[in-house]
Amino acid sequence: MSEQPVRQLGHAIHAEFTKITTTRLWWMLALIMIVYVALVAGGLTAILASVGGSRGPQITDAQRAPLIYSFGSSIGYVFPVLLGALVTTSEFRHKTLTPTFLAMPRRGRILVAKLVALTVFGGLFGVLAMASSIGAGSGVMALFSQDARLTDPAIWALAGRAVLAMALWCSVGVGLGVLIPSQVAAIVIVLAFTQFVEPILRFASGLTDVTAQIGQYLPGSASDALVGSSFYSLTAPTVVGLDWWQGALVLLAYAVAASFLGFFTSWRRDVT
Repeated sequence: MSEQPVRQLGHAIHAEFTKITTTRLWWMLALIMIVYVALVAGGLTAILASVGGSRGPQITDAQRAPLIYSFGSSIGYVFPVLLGALVTTSEFRHKTLTPTFLAMPRRGRILVAKLVALTVFGGLFGVLAMASSIGAGSGVMALFSQDARLTDPAIWALAGRAVLAMALWCSVGVGLGVLIPSQVAAIVIVLAFTQFVEPILRFASGLTDVTAQIGQYLPGSASDALVGSSFYSLTAPTVVGLDWWQGALVLLAYAVAASFLGFFTSWRRDVT
């Protein structure tokens, strides 16, 4: 009897992977992300190497490589969030949840399966994003005879944490999609918050010690703390931050909270 729920969950996870891979959404988002991250990482590397420290920000040799490589997560994170939100909200939009719930009435298992499948895809996006940022960044550094630090274990530890961050961001997107089933609303919220609202909040949080303590729990701040480096640290070097594992727990808490609230609201409603 105890094996039955596990078997059902396994079937549900397999079904979720099938749903994702039979659409073009995931690889189209991944392709756009790869190009975008490569352009930013490679372009900024070239700019910093060209202007030097006299006219640009003061960046040491030890800071350069982690900063450039972290663009994979610091600007690429919006893509796994969108993937998680779009895959989830499309189920409401196209009513594909109806046959899924009929086949497996345990809606909680279906939500867990979706979180598992899309977290794996978030990790895949993390691998692709870091390959893009490291590939473009190290290639441009080589052109300017700069040390890309590809043999430094700390660089690969950063890359691993960035993959984890991207996986967690995708689960946050799933939670958002469950909580806000309207696809248009979810897209607007993701883009508005990640591109406008949170950057302003992070800047404002650094104005006082009290707000700085609060600002470190913003999702973007937690993600940067998890990865260990970001371009934002240059613009606000004195802002306090969490340890990497604390950043991971904060991102996980956002995903769990959104999924939990969504489960008891829209996920349990009649979708027929």
